[in-house]
Amino acid sequence: MKSNVGNADRVFRIIVGLALLSMIVLLKTDVRWFGLIGLMPLTTGLASWCPLYSMLGLNTCPAPPKKR
Repeated sequence: MKSNVGNADRVFRIIVGLALLSMIVLLKTDVRWFGLIGLMPLTTGLASWCPLYSMLGLNTCPAPPKKR
């Protein structure tokens, strides 16, 4: 798996994932289980690889420097 998630994108995904997962602890209604959706952005952020980006041909990683 080649990394296709850049640093800013990774940080954003990890923060959103943790925020969504916190719903499980903070809310007392059945809506709290929607917080499990946070597993996907958290996992893709930690792995630096997104399967949807791969399917769509997207890449937010910076381009490597050109060799002379």
